[in-house]
Amino acid sequence: MDHIAEECQLNNGFSPEELRRYSRQLTLPEFGIVGQRALASAKVLIVGAGGLGSPAALYLAAAGIGTLGVVEFDVVDESNLHRQILYSSADIGNPKIDVARERIIAANPNVRVDCFDSRLASSNALDIMDGFDVVIDASDNFPTRYLVNDASVMLGIPTVYGSIHRFEGQLSVFGAADGPCYRCLFREPPPAGAVPNCAEAGVLGVLPGIIGTLQATEAIKLITGIGEPLIGRLLLFDALAMSFRTITLRRDPDCPSCGANRVKELIDYEVFCGVSGNGASREEKIQSIAPQELADLLQRGEDVDLVDVREEYEWNIAHIPGSRLVPLGRIADEIESFEPKGKTILYCKSGVRSMHAAEQLVAAGLDNVVNLTGGIARWREEVDASIPKY
Repeated sequence: MDHIAEECQLNNGFSPEELRRYSRQLTLPEFGIVGQRALASAKVLIVGAGGLGSPAALYLAAAGIGTLGVVEFDVVDESNLHRQILYSSADIGNPKIDVARERIIAANPNVRVDCFDSRLASSNALDIMDGFDVVIDASDNFPTRYLVNDASVMLGIPTVYGSIHRFEGQLSVFGAADGPCYRCLFREPPPAGAVPNCAEAGVLGVLPGIIGTLQATEAIKLITGIGEPLIGRLLLFDALAMSFRTITLRRDPDCPSCGANRVKELIDYEVFCGVSGNGASREEKIQSIAPQELADLLQRGEDVDLVDVREEYEWNIAHIPGSRLVPLGRIADEIESFEPKGKTILYCKSGVRSMHAAEQLVAAGLDNVVNLTGGIARWREEVDASIPKY
């Protein structure tokens, strides 16, 4: 052991194995042993080990980050596998946090992995994030993005933000000294359900790999001091056009997070983003029905028009017996197929797209429109477990 310690001391704290592992980085004159030492002493927290977090975690581990924290509470699902490269088919049903830890250590056993098997919330965010040098926001929902932003600003930790939608991605660095934060750009969240997630809108599998890798790049730049991080700039990527463009951002002096009258404590971001609490007012305009209620109604043979508003490929995976298919994008063109005075029950995967369809039908004059709460996903859990999960 003394011999190994002596070798490490001679090699600026790195073992011969580490020097060989990082040799291609060490040969970069802008990086060198100083940059590698900075990485080895750094602590990076990744919020979400999904499409964005997977490549970010693997590349940061491979680069030689000293400590990698991962916040993740979900389990591996088959629908994750086309984009979440931390996982394989054999991992389906297993906790993501356990698989992520195993894969990261397999990529580089020199990295310390701190696992947080929980949902990031206002009650634990400051405790979890405190002590990290950089936070990578790899989340996929607005409540978490606003929470990560506010907590990182309070703690003085820069956040590498990334988001994806269908074929497009965004990237920036928020919360750095004198730089803008997420709420300088997006002060208020969009209405609940207005921006569909990956499950609703779809996403090209390679897209999160590109954005997640760029997030890892920005984290390395922040830690080592090389290059020009995306502070005060928003990078927009279009995979179909294969184009990158940047927009200049400025710090908002009236920003509720980093401005003069900044918030002093974390709030309930589910309520703030309309996911719960005051966000219920939107759904109150549309009648709703629980899966078991619908099952009882169908068993009684009541005359209803049960409509699936998902896409055809989803319908082919599974659908509720007795329903017909009218994808959300065709609702406006097929208004005449709906009975104005009849009872129409709509469903999708989780209840978001069907809510949009219901609003269109109500606006068109239909009187009795009902949305299936939780969609076919909840129907599977509460009524028919034979329906495939996707």
